[in-house]
Amino acid sequence: MKYRDRTGKCIEVSTKQDRFLARMYAKKSGRAVIRVLATRPVTGACRVFMNSPLSKPMIKSFVRKNHIDMSAYVPCKYRSYNAFFMRQIKPDQRTIYPDPNSLISPCDSKVSVYPIETNTHFTIKHTPYTVSSLLRDSVLAEKFAGGYCVVLRLTVDNYHRYAYAVSGNKSEQRYIKGIFHTVNPVANDYVPIYKENCREFCVIESELFGTVVQMEVGALMVGRIVNYAQEACSVVRGMEKGRFEFGGSTVVLLLEPGRVVMRRDLLENTKEGYETLIHMGEVLGRSTAAIDLGCETETCVL
Repeated sequence: MKYRDRTGKCIEVSTKQDRFLARMYAKKSGRAVIRVLATRPVTGACRVFMNSPLSKPMIKSFVRKNHIDMSAYVPCKYRSYNAFFMRQIKPDQRTIYPDPNSLISPCDSKVSVYPIETNTHFTIKHTPYTVSSLLRDSVLAEKFAGGYCVVLRLTVDNYHRYAYAVSGNKSEQRYIKGIFHTVNPVANDYVPIYKENCREFCVIESELFGTVVQMEVGALMVGRIVNYAQEACSVVRGMEKGRFEFGGSTVVLLLEPGRVVMRRDLLENTKEGYETLIHMGEVLGRSTAAIDLGCETETCVL
């Protein structure tokens, strides 16, 4: 994996998970095993285990191996590994950028930003797809032609709660059934990831950013995507939207053309094959309306 942090420092990491998946997906037998592991009965059994006290011994070794600073999280006696995985961070550890004209990151992640070309396939980490196939809604997909697709990939060491990226009126949640499968880019050379993953999304009508889709994508060993408000309602940027259960997961934002100027470093890093490390609440871009009014700030690196 190739990342860049906010200062532009390059980081290349090869994790045990990456190496394991590379071996599994490189062979037909390995891919057959993965497909069995991704079935609902198996993921259901894993979910039961991860929610049981039997999984508690996994916590200490995970914290140690992934160098997680537990002082950043609300103190708690976790009854299971999944309870630990969904741990709550202390409020002072994540600052939501206060300027309402800024599009914020809804989660801690590794982010990539892709221009959406009209009526064409494009790639997210070597996986070709269309906005229409992602949404399974060709009419809604047309709104985003010429805009941006923001992919925020969470790995197991990330904080797995997420917030709303913009304020506005959200629709009810829409759920798309799929096969639970890994979102790790190592797998993307072998199977069409997003076509096999379950996902859930809402449409947010925002005064500053127009129509915005915020989607959560499940992954291998993730039993549930937990969104708190299933109904239509008003939401505020930075308000917690939901959480993922155990596993690596992804949040996707779809943005209309002409409504957001993205941070230049995010676009450049993606073009050069790097994901950018980002925290919940940090700036992804700026409302074009704000920039037209001369409200630009240096934080955005436009």
